[in-house]
Amino acid sequence: MLIKEKLSLKTNTLWCKGCGICVFVCPKQVLAVENEKVVIKDVDKCIKCGQCEYHCPDYAIYLEEEK
Repeated sequence: MLIKEKLSLKTNTLWCKGCGICVFVCPKQVLAVENEKVVIKDVDKCIKCGQCEYHCPDYAIYLEEEK
């Protein structure tokens, strides 16, 4: 079982097409699209719900367990 406190929001800009789906589904407005790529605007507001990861068609944003 993953503990939310041990997760980090990550992006892979090589895979991102800048569609903005993750920005639209984020309930806390953590993300933005700049220069046709997703960027994390305010990671401290992230509640690690995983909606961005779930809806990204290109697997360009994800939650990763910290080591």
